[in-house]
Amino acid sequence: MPIVAMAQYVNPTLIPYLSPLGCYLALSAGVIAHNHNHCPTFKNRRLNFLMSLWLAHFYGYPTFAWVPTHNLNHHKYVNKAGDATITWRYTTKHNWWVAFTYFFVSSYWQSDPIKQYIGKARQSNPTLFRQIVTQYMTWAGLHLALLGLAIAWHGPLQGLKVWGFAFLIPALFALWTIMFFNYIQHVHADPWSEHDHSRNFDGKLINFLLFNNGLHAAHHEMPGAHWSMLREAHEKIAPQINPQLIHGSFFWFCFSNYVLAPVFPKLGTKQVGRAPYDVPTGEKLELSSADVDALESGINAART
Repeated sequence: MPIVAMAQYVNPTLIPYLSPLGCYLALSAGVIAHNHNHCPTFKNRRLNFLMSLWLAHFYGYPTFAWVPTHNLNHHKYVNKAGDATITWRYTTKHNWWVAFTYFFVSSYWQSDPIKQYIGKARQSNPTLFRQIVTQYMTWAGLHLALLGLAIAWHGPLQGLKVWGFAFLIPALFALWTIMFFNYIQHVHADPWSEHDHSRNFDGKLINFLLFNNGLHAAHHEMPGAHWSMLREAHEKIAPQINPQLIHGSFFWFCFSNYVLAPVFPKLGTKQVGRAPYDVPTGEKLELSSADVDALESGINAART
């Protein structure tokens, strides 16, 4: 990651060749940050904290945010009401526009769990609060320093371009793509089911490039497992997963849903099993007023 980024600083003519690779590496940093927060890389806490600081510079945001939005929220509710990242907040439809704008909707609603997490840390966990502040300061400080270095080397306009293609664009790509993955891995799945709660991509290429991130049902059922164990775990539960939720190719899934399905609707996804807003009788949910609004919006969207 640093070699690809800094090579563009040394020789800006490499930008067209290295910036796309930088986008992939930034996305990898996001996946690594996700895995790191579930299963720490090191036994030593200080090394784990340094790892989090390092990943944040390439991923595009302090990695502590994974804890309140993902570990403590998404894995608890899994696309049901209460999940800040629900796929059905304003519509139950699945098309390219909903998928594209999901990043902006999800980012907005994830801000509340992050604020609450920081507030609780400030009140009752000074050590955690200092770590959060340190992550923000080093993340912002290093990027300001990198922007300043680019301007010092290449002048204002060229320097901004170099920093943008080496760091900013890859980070934005990573943040958007991580949320897009979350969207397609849960849209029209059945969160009430034992195994049909997540969509899976079991192709070897996508899982090689992204650390088995396509094997999502196994991850939700073994969230603390190291990513290298997910293939074996997936193969054990795959026969019990609805075939509509297992895809060999991530790219064919996107092409069929966002290019072909508008013309041939049968190629688009359909709700598998019980919808996330279809609360089973006797099920109790811990909901805020925002969650209630989301639940009502989902029900109304389904009716129309």
